[in-house]
Amino acid sequence: MSTRPQELFGLFAALDSLGGIGPKTAKTFEGLAITRPRDMLFTLPHSVIDRRPVVTVQGVPSGTTVTVEVTIGAHSPARKRGAPDRVLCHDAQTDLTLVFFHARGDWLARQLPNGARRLISGKLEIWDGMAQIVHPDYIVPPEEIDSLPRFEPVYPLTAGLTQKLMAKAAEGALARLPDLAEWIDPELKRREGWPDWAEAVRKAHHPEGLADIAATAPARARLAYDELFAHQMTLALARRQARRKKGRVTRGTGALSQQVLASLPYRPTGAQTRAIAEIAEDMGTDRRMNRLLQGDVGAGKTLVAFMALLTAVEAGGQGVMMAPTEILARQHLEGLAPLAAAAGVRLEILTGRDKGADRATKLADLATGAIGILVGTHAVFQKDVEFQDLRLAVIDEQHRFGVSQRMELGAKGAAVDILVMTATPIPRSLALAQYGDMDVSLLDEKPPGRTPVKTALVAMERMGEVVEHLRKAVAEGRQAYWVCPLVEESERVDLSSATDRFEALRASLGDSVVGLVHGQMPPAEKDAAMAAFVRGETRVLVATTVIEVGVNVPNASIMVIERAESFGLAQLHQLRGRVGRGAASSTCLMIYQQPLSETAERRLAILRESEDGFRIAEEDLAMRGAGDVIGTAQSGLPRFRIADLERQAGLMAVAQSDARKLLADDPDLTGPRGQAARVLLWLMEQDRAIRLIGVS
Repeated sequence: MSTRPQELFGLFAALDSLGGIGPKTAKTFEGLAITRPRDMLFTLPHSVIDRRPVVTVQGVPSGTTVTVEVTIGAHSPARKRGAPDRVLCHDAQTDLTLVFFHARGDWLARQLPNGARRLISGKLEIWDGMAQIVHPDYIVPPEEIDSLPRFEPVYPLTAGLTQKLMAKAAEGALARLPDLAEWIDPELKRREGWPDWAEAVRKAHHPEGLADIAATAPARARLAYDELFAHQMTLALARRQARRKKGRVTRGTGALSQQVLASLPYRPTGAQTRAIAEIAEDMGTDRRMNRLLQGDVGAGKTLVAFMALLTAVEAGGQGVMMAPTEILARQHLEGLAPLAAAAGVRLEILTGRDKGADRATKLADLATGAIGILVGTHAVFQKDVEFQDLRLAVIDEQHRFGVSQRMELGAKGAAVDILVMTATPIPRSLALAQYGDMDVSLLDEKPPGRTPVKTALVAMERMGEVVEHLRKAVAEGRQAYWVCPLVEESERVDLSSATDRFEALRASLGDSVVGLVHGQMPPAEKDAAMAAFVRGETRVLVATTVIEVGVNVPNASIMVIERAESFGLAQLHQLRGRVGRGAASSTCLMIYQQPLSETAERRLAILRESEDGFRIAEEDLAMRGAGDVIGTAQSGLPRFRIADLERQAGLMAVAQSDARKLLADDPDLTGPRGQAARVLLWLMEQDRAIRLIGVS
């Protein structure tokens, strides 16, 4: 099925092939990303108007859409230009005025003759104690009641579109609904009480009350599941494809890793030991590893990743660890250096700043295998960087890459195993949407010796007390971060807020005590400021959120976050995780501006109650939505038309296991359900999946 199935042709035709929609009108639909009947089918109404007739408008709240039978009374034409015409009527119990602006008198006389009975439907307003409807949506004789919709769907609109046009396009698209074979597991469909696909689409477009608009309504839940299932089929196919790619068997001897474990002042947690074993087992097969190592701040991912890199070295190969920024790459270098020393393995760093002879020496040593483990930024992927035998690539802070970049990355080495690390606890539904093609190792325990961080909320008015607290702490030899809010709209404002705070703190605490790091600094200056803080030369580091990820200064035990209400939950949790890394008791002070919105209040309260990054991430998702939690622009998150990742998280997990099971039972998708699933992939435009099937 290398071409689109014939039964879908009608849905993929141009929108102006629908009756009553010309090329010009079709253009206006583009604002809602509707260019074909298929797009219209998946653009569901977000509300419903109840047009069932009532006996009287008496007691009906203002602003309600109402349908009522009335007897037409006197007409009261506009007295002056621009004023409305009014038509008096009465229903079974009270008077009602119909108001028309710019209406022609003869049209009104024909539509609403004195003494006639009419069904009127429109929005009721109470004006000066009198009930009125301005420009009714419908005026029909009582015998034509069937021409009035009892429930009218309300669609999203964009410039130039009306509800009537949307309804017309929807009806045109529904008329083309093909009868498709079922792709959902019959047992699941029965258990959930879901309708067939075509019936679900019809029901979703013809809601009979607000319950039918809810995400939990059977028709809507089924259509959301179809979308999630198609997405998970794509990821399951990608995963299978990756696993089919010949990997290389990389088995460690354990000699180097034993030396490292013996040098540690603590024992790894159960979660670390489990993750190390899962990774070693993956590397030891002839399948390409594609694994995510997910752990909360301070869960000990570095040790797990280093053990994997050592496995590559023990097997006679090399490993690389990639970070998104130079600061992070240097941080990894410092974190790994004592472990590499214990193992007797040569560790080097390569960034865009390496130039000339120094770079040439490193490249030569990489090519001969003299360097066992390389840490670097994206500079590692430049053409002239060649390894003697690269076995494993560890990528840090994966949420900056989507699935497609991950695939490109895998193409770089000969059968390179890939381990991705993220310190951002991602809610399960998002992890499945984003990493459904990967196997996951979870670090859900904290190593012993990490002190809990005390979190306090402080109003902006008490800023003086915070500075005083800081002065005492600095005198005792402690270090602190002071994070300034990021003003997204303007880097200049952002910079000035950090610079102003830097100047104010220097005036209070002394010039040499305070350092500054912000996003607009040249990399060399930024690194120098970070290095001075790491060495303890500066005691307080004023920063924008560049320190959010990965920076490790064990002596820093105070984190001040200014305007904490302007940060997301996960971000606040990440920032708090920068302290509490040493033996000293640590504090996180969140300074907020009054008055706090309800959401901001809830967000800060959650942080005060919990240090569990996964719980915090779930709350963040519930409060902000999927795109915001990961930052949709660079998240690699799919965009769904119907499915709602926040409210339908459970469906995503079912879709993943169902997709993987279907592929296990019917690898070529040639059985009845497999064939139906192929049609679904075409319907949902999962082009990548269609290519991956090795289309027959």
